[in-house]
Amino acid sequence: MTASDPIHLLYIDDDPALASLVRRHFERQGYAVETAVSGEEGLACLKAARFDVIALDHYMPGRDGLETLAAIQAEPDPPPVVYVTGSEEGRVAIAALKAGAADYVIKDLGSDFLPLLQAAIEGAMAEARLKREKEAAEAEVRAARDRFEALAVERAMLLREVNHRVGNSLQLVCSFLHMQLSSIGEPEAGAALTAAHGRVLAVAQIHKRLYTSDDVRSVSLDQYLRSLVTDIEASSAGAAGGWLALAADPVDIDPDRGVAVGVIVTELILNAVKYAYPGGTGPVRIFLREEEGRIRLSVEDDGVGATPPSLDSTGIGHLIIDAMAERLGASTVYDGAHRGTRVVLEFSSASAPVRQAL
Repeated sequence: MTASDPIHLLYIDDDPALASLVRRHFERQGYAVETAVSGEEGLACLKAARFDVIALDHYMPGRDGLETLAAIQAEPDPPPVVYVTGSEEGRVAIAALKAGAADYVIKDLGSDFLPLLQAAIEGAMAEARLKREKEAAEAEVRAARDRFEALAVERAMLLREVNHRVGNSLQLVCSFLHMQLSSIGEPEAGAALTAAHGRVLAVAQIHKRLYTSDDVRSVSLDQYLRSLVTDIEASSAGAAGGWLALAADPVDIDPDRGVAVGVIVTELILNAVKYAYPGGTGPVRIFLREEEGRIRLSVEDDGVGATPPSLDSTGIGHLIIDAMAERLGASTVYDGAHRGTRVVLEFSSASAPVRQAL
């Protein structure tokens, strides 16, 4: 209905004189009025044409007003109904409101009946319009939420696929490095390839975790370190199993900081393998603890305890550890009281803006 269209009113009342009076009054106000003398006739009119509002009398032959009101309410998208009752029928008016009538008017043939009926009709139509606008707004909100949820699911799937592909590519690089390592005879070059293999492996494990996770915004740090330790131990040629041990609290962390932790742990393990036990191997232990919003990570061995070249200011391992620690906002402490080498890092468990390093 546009602003220029008349309001279509259906007036149902078995009093033809009053119906004629109502028709004349509302047609003077610009309404298009149709009348019916019974509930059955009124329902037939409703099925045959579209009305903006209905005024319905209570006492009629056959179906009374309440029965007719129930039938109107059963129609799809029914128009608002103003119920018309006698002056002593408050009980009937209340029953009509409970049954779905928008308003009621006392039938009084005095001068107030028609203006009151018009006011009730206009109020009922305004209320119906607000209800439709509210329902439309709620439907749009639901549709927008559904679109957002669908986009979020699609984005998560795409991110998992990206992480899967990146992880596969990094695993391929790891395989190439491992193949090259097995064929090289130069010790210094072999050590460099071993270190590169471990660093790539640390990043690859993060992408593998994100691919298999329902939440690409975080990674389980304890599970990630456990997989990383397993891979490093499996790739260590000539070393007996069980030399790497991990004790970790359940900790969730964002992927960027998870990569930094993985790279640090890898560097410290490689450092222990290279320097802690000259001429052999020994235990290396990793501890991960979370308490009161702080994460404490330590890597230790029982080796010779000397400061290795890789931790000198000129060593690339030292530079990588410092860069990743800065990325975490972590403090790094070398425990001189430990009989071997122990490196302890502590940082906040809360996400912070990632600082670019390297």
